[in-house]
Amino acid sequence: MSTCSPSVYNRESQALWASKLSKSYYQDDQQAKLMHLQAEIDSLLEQLQNLKHQRLDGVSQE
Repeated sequence: MSTCSPSVYNRESQALWASKLSKSYYQDDQQAKLMHLQAEIDSLLEQLQNLKHQRLDGVSQE
């Protein structure tokens, strides 16, 4: 059985909840950044592939 008073236990619970909440927020923020970077990578790869096709088309027409 716990020897902590209810107010101490509540403060510890609130601190734990706040810690989990901030970690959750941080993870969501990081997830959003990751998704943004992935979209940027996809866009850059598409541009690179288009340039490659343009170069190959230019070489084959000569």
